[in-house]
Amino acid sequence: MAGQSYKVVYKEGNGEIVEKKSRFIATVQPVESEAEAVAFINRIKKQYWDATHNCSAFTVGKNHELTRCSDDGEPAQTAGRPMLDVLLKENIHNTAVVVTRYFGGTLLGTGGLVRAYQKAVQEGLAGAVVIEKQAGQMLSIDTDYTGLGKIQYLLGQHKIAVQDTEYTQKAVVHAVVPCEKKELVVKAITEGTSATAKLDWGAAVEYAVIAGEVKIL
Repeated sequence: MAGQSYKVVYKEGNGEIVEKKSRFIATVQPVESEAEAVAFINRIKKQYWDATHNCSAFTVGKNHELTRCSDDGEPAQTAGRPMLDVLLKENIHNTAVVVTRYFGGTLLGTGGLVRAYQKAVQEGLAGAVVIEKQAGQMLSIDTDYTGLGKIQYLLGQHKIAVQDTEYTQKAVVHAVVPCEKKELVVKAITEGTSATAKLDWGAAVEYAVIAGEVKIL
């Protein structure tokens, strides 16, 4: 995995294209293991039992440690591998996709098949919810109200996700800090508040910002 973040499918989705009367239906789902991927592929094959082909591809692991693909009867290297290439090019991890084809009566040729299967995967991903998963650490910042605005400004400036804020006699801001920004955030807040804010580090987490909200994953 490059850096501290990587993309995954958060919610499954699907998409469909038509090429020369052939229907290509892509179904995308998050998976955490080969067993999950195989079970998903078999479920889709059962669902579309009458299809001409159910081609598949999946990748598992933060560094794409396990990848598999299948042409399911299409000419070699025209379906499964091109589908997998889309996932790898988009750097999407822990994801499986099945593209179901109903033959429309017109041959597409090898180049046409490659383009159709890749386009179908892209449509499936567009129909799913893809998020960027980041490694971070929880941080509670205890401050008086005179320092709150400055802290909120600094967190926003460094694009630090705020989970919530407690308001009592003092304010406590609960944020999630990306691992690579920990030293930067400590320095910025310490200098910005003249060391009056109290910083308390919590658990290491993986998180994503989804629809503007911080979600611990």
